[in-house]
Amino acid sequence: MKYLLDTNILSEPLKAAPNKSILAKLELHGHEAATSALVWHELLFGCYRLSKSKKHALIERYLLEVIYPNVPILSYDERAAKWHALERSRLSLKGETPPFVDGQIAATAVTNDLILVTGNPSHFECFNDLILETWHK
Repeated sequence: MKYLLDTNILSEPLKAAPNKSILAKLELHGHEAATSALVWHELLFGCYRLSKSKKHALIERYLLEVIYPNVPILSYDERAAKWHALERSRLSLKGETPPFVDGQIAATAVTNDLILVTGNPSHFECFNDLILETWHK
């Protein structure tokens, strides 16, 4: 495993006009990628809050037939919780308060020695020891 994929990367193929660079990187590196249980929650939540429709069915099929069987889902475990608590404490002492879930995702990446791939690097740049990639051209 080399990469931890954020929500916006895994949802990119569902866009009407997906970013070709992201699609190419998913094709090239998909076998080296995992995601976080927190990202899995965000993806499912996004799907299940939609009313039953063709769009809902398309997203649910993509999640359950493409993502779930092919992308390992990593838990937010004790190591991640400790790293997150330390980083959250460090940042709060500086007056910074990043979103809690972003900290959990960052912690999952760092404690599993993975590069976090996201379309929102500014959400994660405050975290120490986190390596980021965007896959946008």
